[in-house]
Amino acid sequence: MRLKLFQTLSKVGINGFLLGIFFSIALASWFPEIGSEQAVIPWKPIINVGIALLFFFYGVKLNPEQLKAGLSNWKLHLLIQSATFLLFPVLVWALMKFIPWIDEDFKLGIIYLSVLPSTVSASVVMVSIAGGNLPAAIFNASISSLLGVIFTPAWMGVMAGGVEGELDFWSTLGELSLKVILPVCLGILSHGWLFPKLKGVLLKLKYVDQSVIMIIVFTSFAESFAQHIFSSYEISSLVLVAMTMLGIFILVMAILEVLSRTLGFSFKDRVTTLFCGSKKSLVHGVVIGKVIFPNPAVLGLVLLPVMLYHIQQLIFGSMLAGYFGRKPN
Repeated sequence: MRLKLFQTLSKVGINGFLLGIFFSIALASWFPEIGSEQAVIPWKPIINVGIALLFFFYGVKLNPEQLKAGLSNWKLHLLIQSATFLLFPVLVWALMKFIPWIDEDFKLGIIYLSVLPSTVSASVVMVSIAGGNLPAAIFNASISSLLGVIFTPAWMGVMAGGVEGELDFWSTLGELSLKVILPVCLGILSHGWLFPKLKGVLLKLKYVDQSVIMIIVFTSFAESFAQHIFSSYEISSLVLVAMTMLGIFILVMAILEVLSRTLGFSFKDRVTTLFCGSKKSLVHGVVIGKVIFPNPAVLGLVLLPVMLYHIQQLIFGSMLAGYFGRKPN
């Protein structure tokens, strides 16, 4: 009975990782003193080491030859990256001007969501289920992750008018380069000799990645709860944010469908565009957010819209992937 329940939840995108995120937030609300900045546990160095390991092993899994081979389908790549780092931010920036029902405190998180890179695993898995162009999905998800280190802080400096004062782009880029780009590059350079040795356990290393993300979520929300950040918000405000996230997801998917059909893309490339261009990475949102928003209480508030979008893109994205997978090409 329990196994069937987990299998059913997994089909709609609710997996152990997502449940772990929920549990981390619940734990933070129950025991905020354990994860706050005043805690005796040295969370900061633990998180920094975890982030470095996360991106190092991500680099190990990247095949340089596959990345080179993926360069040929440039129209598809250009549309997906433009959707991620241009269409999405501009669309959300415009919508924020005409959405009076969203609390001002959540608008920063929605803007931050719009400038994040695409997911890696979720995009690739859903493209695979939907029968899309899998090599192109792997290429675009990988490139998006690397571009996000540059474009995400740059966009935040423009759209948010500086975060917690003025956002120092170059120092932020330098810190992200040290925490993200350097480990990824070392991982890519190690791919040839390390990947064959770790191939059998790389799938299990995802639990290390997920643990790091859950620790960051726990500590961020623990600080938010310790400072009573969420106490002034009603449930209705959170529901409005969730509905707005869903509306943005549907709108972006619709625009990408129209654009990919207009450009004459094949079914496989249209599916790849839909899933890679509409996804936003919770992993990168948490990691990059740790640098852009050094105050954990602010980070908890900013991550709320990101996590709501993440949940919905998994659930509705999985349903849509299943539909395309059953549909004859």
